[in-house]
Amino acid sequence: MADDIERKVIDLIARKKKLDPASVTLDSTFERLGVDSLDAADLLFTFEDDFGIVVPDEVATSMRSVGQVVDGLRRLLSTRAEAD
Repeated sequence: MADDIERKVIDLIARKKKLDPASVTLDSTFERLGVDSLDAADLLFTFEDDFGIVVPDEVATSMRSVGQVVDGLRRLLSTRAEAD
């Protein structure tokens, strides 16, 4: 069952690329979804704004699939929650 982070990431990517959210899975790669470098940068800014975090460059460059985005955001949100 998808959690809130997963659902939000899938919804944001689907809206950006005008895809049916059901076609976007954790295993979907950016390449398969047609997400180019400009789309990825735009999505990164959207994730940062929507989740209230800053994604470090080294984390951002490792995000090449929906699952990697979800995992990366979970780690960053967990780290932020521990710091609060």
